[in-house]
Amino acid sequence: MLDPWETGQIKDYERIMREFGIDRFDPTRLPDAPPLPRLFKERIVFGQRGFSTILNRMRSGEPFAVLTGLMPSGRMHLGHKMVIDQIKYFQEFESHIIVAVADIEAYATRGMDLKSSEKLAIDSYIRNYLALGLGKEGFEIYFQSKRQDVKDIAIEVGKKVNLSTMKAIYGFNDSTNMSHMHAPLIQAGDILHPQKRLGPIPVVVPVGIDQDPHIRLCRDLASSFRIFNATVTADGKIGVFVKVDNNVEKYLNQAKAAMERLGFLDMKMMPRYKALYVNGAIPEDVPRMDEALALVEGKAGEPGYMPPASTYHRFIMGLTGDKMSSSKPETAIFLDDDPKFAGKKIMKAITGGRETAEEQREKGGDPNNCSVFEMMLFHTVDDEKEIDRISQECRSGERLCGQCKKEASAHLEEFLADLKERRDQTEHLIKMYVRHD
Repeated sequence: MLDPWETGQIKDYERIMREFGIDRFDPTRLPDAPPLPRLFKERIVFGQRGFSTILNRMRSGEPFAVLTGLMPSGRMHLGHKMVIDQIKYFQEFESHIIVAVADIEAYATRGMDLKSSEKLAIDSYIRNYLALGLGKEGFEIYFQSKRQDVKDIAIEVGKKVNLSTMKAIYGFNDSTNMSHMHAPLIQAGDILHPQKRLGPIPVVVPVGIDQDPHIRLCRDLASSFRIFNATVTADGKIGVFVKVDNNVEKYLNQAKAAMERLGFLDMKMMPRYKALYVNGAIPEDVPRMDEALALVEGKAGEPGYMPPASTYHRFIMGLTGDKMSSSKPETAIFLDDDPKFAGKKIMKAITGGRETAEEQREKGGDPNNCSVFEMMLFHTVDDEKEIDRISQECRSGERLCGQCKKEASAHLEEFLADLKERRDQTEHLIKMYVRHD
């Protein structure tokens, strides 16, 4: 079971993908420009759900929304930065970037009061978000506790899920408090509310793999409100199916008109089976068919929620070899760490090296199991040739861990010092982008 609040370091991502039905993320399908971040090129972002809806918008230049959240219960560290690196890339397209401050979730699951959450969110996260490059047109930050749409949707979608389902997804038991149980519904409100404010629009949520339970729940909830279902049938046909029992022919005719607007003219309507088969369509057409149908539902006053898309990235290894975590300071490099202090942390980090220098020279090290190399790969070394050189020298035994730590410390200190300057330069933007409604 994946636990959004307690999952530790994961070793076998392939098994997780198989067990939970996560599709592989293919960076070669992304547009040629702007340049891909290292997280995509190195397949650190490895999985996705429903991303073709976003890919279509990226290629067409039509708008989409990116929703991310921060839970202000601990300081921002390098692991949190991975989501921001992805969002900076999406920001270059016609996208709305929306950041939810999960202060209700922090209260329900970590016992943080709202006032403390707000201060921590601004001081440790929002200042860094702006310093890292977020903040173009269409960017906004809001607090769960202050956004009524989010809370309204949480109540609305709560009618579509029961306690046994919540237990199955999250492992809740009889000792779990009700505020904690309600927190996933608030998250669903976060993820779905851009469609309420902006109209039917594809939304992508970049997350770590531990957050997949929220995505699965929200995709199911979104689908439960739909009138239409566009899908590939078991025998390979492309069909639109009406999910309600009343006014079936009316809805089928509306679906037919929507498909005609997309250019599909050869269709077979079967009211008895509540079906409209779209001849000539291929599986890759289904996402845009679903978008067109969601628009029909929206115009009819229905929610028309499109299931949110998601991307999944690997966890960065903590300095102790476990997952980097705010609640375990010894594992983490925090973005507001003093650069010199952070450099000293690196000198004590666990690496993929051998027990002795002689054995390292003879057998080489393992950069794939090294917190220091991961930090450089994920965050501080942009030059691919330099990363390849470091990896090869480690494997061959030419490079010892002491040398790697010194170089990594220098890279990290430079990055953190530069980030501190940029925090000071962008602090005035906080009032511009933080919403209180």
